[in-house]
Amino acid sequence: MLSSLENQLQKFRNSFPALSGNLIYFDSAATSLKPQVLIDTTVNFYSTAGTVHRSQYKEAQSLTDLYEETRTLIARFISAQQPENIIWTKGATESANLIAHSYFKDILTADDEIIVSESEHHANLIPWIMLAKTTGATLITLPLNENAIPCLDSFKKLINTKTKLLAITQMSNLTGAITPLQTFIEVAHRYDCKVVIDGSQGIVHSSIDVEALNIDFYFFSAHKLYGPTGVGVLYASPSVIDDMQPWQGGGKMLVHAKMEDYIAAEPPYCFEAGTPNIAGIIGFNAVLKWWQQWPLDGFEKHAISLATKTHHLLSELPLYKRISVPSSSILTFTLKGIHPSDLDMLLAEQNIAIRSGMHCAHPLNRTLGINGSIRASFAPFNTDKEVELFISAIKKAVSILR
Repeated sequence: MLSSLENQLQKFRNSFPALSGNLIYFDSAATSLKPQVLIDTTVNFYSTAGTVHRSQYKEAQSLTDLYEETRTLIARFISAQQPENIIWTKGATESANLIAHSYFKDILTADDEIIVSESEHHANLIPWIMLAKTTGATLITLPLNENAIPCLDSFKKLINTKTKLLAITQMSNLTGAITPLQTFIEVAHRYDCKVVIDGSQGIVHSSIDVEALNIDFYFFSAHKLYGPTGVGVLYASPSVIDDMQPWQGGGKMLVHAKMEDYIAAEPPYCFEAGTPNIAGIIGFNAVLKWWQQWPLDGFEKHAISLATKTHHLLSELPLYKRISVPSSSILTFTLKGIHPSDLDMLLAEQNIAIRSGMHCAHPLNRTLGINGSIRASFAPFNTDKEVELFISAIKKAVSILR
């Protein structure tokens, strides 16, 4: 007889049409699969008349209400005090660029410093490199400690009155390491340094309280949290949002315009020019309600247990070296003498989806002394049977490649 958790895991798995065949999907860290509730809600939207914030007829008003309800759901989800501090973007990458252009570009000078940890995904690195080049500010690397976590002791030595920005991840997409955010934020704020948190990888694994942590900026992409592509969430705290300037101009980001000037709308609307991804945001509304009905702690423990089991089975191979940290649902590894992309290709032929390469984290690869790796990222819908098939497929691929 199945336990309560096992029943919930099976129901969760049944939510994903992509798993109705024989696909083994170990690539959730790249993008999550889409549940039926998202598909149904999206189809329903495209079967409905109307847009948002533009019309008075009933359908358009209903869509606007649902669209703004999603903003409220997100605020509650990350424990933001007001939905007005939630800005819709196209994704994590656009969120970081919006912060750079709307807040930091006009206040940084050549005397200022930006600290970025070595563990960052390119989405939370390249915008700051570009910002440093534009403003003349100095970009400083925050090294990792022996546990592949941004080093707090090093941060305390690096930060000073010139430091205006700390960019750091909640959870590494390569190592699975989780940053102790509270301590970093407390130290940063002693120097009036603003903190930008990339929550793209962490948001699906653990809850976040942006108010309690006193986070200045926090962002993630909906597609990492079983939502649609093309939707990003940017939280800007009350202490910074009023100092941000509109980055893009266009429809519905203003209250009045004339040929020579315009009056911007209040935040967050002044940052949301043009027709938004209505289908995506309304679809994400349904996903958020669906996601929070599950026993998330139990689900996370299950995913971690699968990664742990896979690690132990792979440890029997003399070629195997684990890159990711223990107690994570992300398992990143190398097999000595085997190129990650070659293994990826052979696994794909056996209908197993993993990720190979540098995982959009080139500096971190160099720090770890590797030139690419294999990443299997586990979700609650994965099973022990899939792990066993994965191990068998790897052994078969290794026998071919060796």
